[in-house]
This record gives sequence, C-alpha cells and structure tokens, in this order.
Amino acid sequence: MNSQTISPTVENQRRTTTFFPSHRRNQSSLSTPSFRFTNHELEENAVHRQAELFYLQKQIQSQTPMVIVLEDGERIEGCIEWYDRGVLKVRGRAKVLVYKSAIKYMYKLGEAGL
Repeated sequence: MNSQTISPTVENQRRTTTFFPSHRRNQSSLSTPSFRFTNHELEENAVHRQAELFYLQKQIQSQTPMVIVLEDGERIEGCIEWYDRGVLKVRGRAKVLVYKSAIKYMYKLGEAGL
C-alpha cells in the first residue's frame, strides 16, 4: 500500500488550479481572428468597388433607363435612384429595392441584353 495519502481538499485544489488557467488561455485564443486578407486582395476589392460605384453614380446622374436581370431570370426596368453597399433602389412602374447579390447582370435599356 502507498504510504502517501492525499486528502480530498488538496486534490480538489490541484484540479482547480490546473483547470482554470488552461481554460483562460483557450478563451483568449478564440477571440483572435484566424484569417486576414492580404493587402493585394484588399486592393483588388477596392478597385472593383470603386469601378462599381463610379458606374452606378454615372447612371444615377444621367437618369439612364436600365434593365436589371436577376438570378432567377426576372427583369426589372427603371432608373436607379440610389444605392447602398448591398441594395439598389430602382424607380420604374413601382419603386423597388433590389439586393445586389440577386443581380445577375444589368444593361442600359437601349442596348441588347446578354
């Protein structure tokens, strides 16, 4: 038989002191982001975004009649009134908000569609 005996209170203290510090380390590692964009990817997105904003602003200022074709094939005709990061407001027969993610492509009303 072993001559050393550990009392239950001492063993509970050991468990407590060894459990919580490692638990705290895991929490701090979860709060740090695991993925970051490189500068090159951010620059490409910024160039694409600026081109999109320039095109939309030009169509708004000239009140160009547009045809917006959605992913499901529906066509919306009208002038773009304003835009947001994720939405276009189109004034046609009715005023409609269109999510940019739902747009397949768009063109000017006088041009041939794709």
